[in-house]
Amino acid sequence: MTEKKKLSKDEKKLMREIFWNSFMLEASYNYERQQALGFAIGMWPAIKRYHKTKEAQAEALTRHMSIFNTTPHVVTTITGVATALEKEASEKPSFDKSIINNVKVGLMGPFAGIGDSLFWGTIRIIAVGIGLSLAQQGSILGPILFLLLFNIPHMLVRYYGGVFGYKFGTSIMQTADNSGIMAMISKGATIVGLMVIGGMTASMVKLKSTLVFSVGETEFPMQDYLDQIFPMLLPLLYTLFMFRLLKKGYKSTTILLITIIFGIVGSLIGII
Repeated sequence: MTEKKKLSKDEKKLMREIFWNSFMLEASYNYERQQALGFAIGMWPAIKRYHKTKEAQAEALTRHMSIFNTTPHVVTTITGVATALEKEASEKPSFDKSIINNVKVGLMGPFAGIGDSLFWGTIRIIAVGIGLSLAQQGSILGPILFLLLFNIPHMLVRYYGGVFGYKFGTSIMQTADNSGIMAMISKGATIVGLMVIGGMTASMVKLKSTLVFSVGETEFPMQDYLDQIFPMLLPLLYTLFMFRLLKKGYKSTTILLITIIFGIVGSLIGII
């Protein structure tokens, strides 16, 4: 269905603008929102095109400042889908705008897995192997060939991924309008998004206790028993604690300082 749709001249221009803006994805990477600012910049061509008032543009930019992280080479596919959703939101006041971020978060994890495996785990290794073999022989073609072998697929995927994402998102919106499955899409994207955030928490938050209790000559490492009862319990509790601080209005820099102090003090007194 997505292959049959022909882009208009204006849509092709939009895809080119999104393509070039996507290179700003990691220009302001941070540990609070990760690639969010770069993604918002990537969305700006679509936002200024579909939202005509400054208030609507500001709302859209703020919406896209929620946490986001994926492989940069495939980000335009997600941007394309989000562009189609922004277009729908600008045309229909009743459109549930929370769906846009739900879909974004739901897509960023799977696309990160695909992008990392394809570009970092496959194409990069092949390009380095071929480039190094020539460079070791003193050939200038070594680095040139490496850059070409890596970046030609990258550029093609980056541009046409945006086109595909936009067509796919437009097609989904038309199907949803006709069959009334918008609520199902929103619920499904929310579930997937929560799973992605949960997975990120489990993989990125590291916290272990070094406490060891002794009974007679027998030692009982606390962490071993916690892992048997509830694996990853301490990272979960600490994440929930940080989330509560955010809800209370603490700034991310303050929470980061609390984490640093907690880590230093905990290490010095021998509890973590």
